[in-house]
Amino acid sequence: MKNSEQAKKGIMICGHGSRDKDAEREFGLVAKGLKERFPDLPVEYGFLEFSAPNIHMGLNSLVDQGVEEIYAVPGMLFAATHAKNDIPSVLTTYEEKHPGLHITYGRELGLQDDMIDAFQARIYESLGLDPENPPANLYDTLLVVVGRGTSDTSANAEAAKLTRIVNENMGFGWADTVYSGVTYPSVGVGLENLMKLGYKRIVVAPYFLFTGRLIKRIQGYVDKVAQANPSIEFIQTPYLNDHPRVIDAFQNRVEEIMQGEWQTGEETLMNSFKRRLAAGEVDVHHHHAEFVDPQDDTQGLSSFDLKHAVVSSGELSHSSVLKPHSHDHSHGHSHDHGHSHGHGHSHSHGHSHDHGHSHGVYKHIGHPMGPRTMIGEGICCCFMGQFTQDILEEEKDKIDGDCTKTAFAHK
Repeated sequence: MKNSEQAKKGIMICGHGSRDKDAEREFGLVAKGLKERFPDLPVEYGFLEFSAPNIHMGLNSLVDQGVEEIYAVPGMLFAATHAKNDIPSVLTTYEEKHPGLHITYGRELGLQDDMIDAFQARIYESLGLDPENPPANLYDTLLVVVGRGTSDTSANAEAAKLTRIVNENMGFGWADTVYSGVTYPSVGVGLENLMKLGYKRIVVAPYFLFTGRLIKRIQGYVDKVAQANPSIEFIQTPYLNDHPRVIDAFQNRVEEIMQGEWQTGEETLMNSFKRRLAAGEVDVHHHHAEFVDPQDDTQGLSSFDLKHAVVSSGELSHSSVLKPHSHDHSHGHSHDHGHSHGHGHSHSHGHSHDHGHSHGVYKHIGHPMGPRTMIGEGICCCFMGQFTQDILEEEKDKIDGDCTKTAFAHK
């Protein structure tokens, strides 16, 4: 490879992916916005799962354009499992297969000032206020920030930190955090508890980049609670999308790599991944690396199909060349993919997996204010694969038919 100054550079934005086509389109708008900031560099994007192009496709496009040095940034708000493990796994594997190519992996978006400003602007706009000329306070209003909610404690804590920052910046009467994902409190039960504070105006603000099933889940729960409490005004704030300050935040992360400023003494995401991988502490689920079109039977079963179909042979294959793993990933073993977040399995040959979405084992999956409160609500049921059999047995009276065909967020 040429020296760094001579090598052609390119930018890669790595997203999670969604079954929602609008989310794919919106992610593409961010790439378009970033391209406008870096007109002299190729900019591509790709997803871990569900969506096309996948990350490999985006990387292939950059290589085909002659790029030899890639600045890769995770298109994610916080550093949870995907940003810490799955994306570095894909990038490392790709780099090993392409001698002469150098990929530098930057930081998640995090709580940059630009991200906080974008979030606050969305909240002001939903209240019909000018973000450039805001009121001194909003003491008569309750703010409820909705975080993604993962099995990663630090990522959940960042959402709570955001809530406090925004509350003090904007001067709400009170503010709290609920979560739409695996952790607690869930949106519905969280809102029901917070209404007891007596506020007559409640702003529900999802800290999400794009639309998708989780956004629809949030909207479904807010509508449900609002209908049951007509005396309270519920205001739903739009998600961040391609707000100019969000594009600023992506630009910051790319420029950090360019200028070598992202290594500030703290361990980088990639260095952390390689250290933990070498120590055998990383359980990487490589099916994330490939988009599978559910309509294309030449690619095998999609993760959704795997969850909802009977696989009689139990012989499925996925590949990896990550050398720190001491075993070959092309052996036959049975999977239960889909959307399962719990998978206390051993990583040995001839084993059974239950790891559809690679979010790790979450010790509070059975929390009484967590996702189990969503069972039988008719809002969403993506989370069902997370539960242990014991929880499903305890909640069996609430389970009603095939929720995937009737739930609000699945329509």
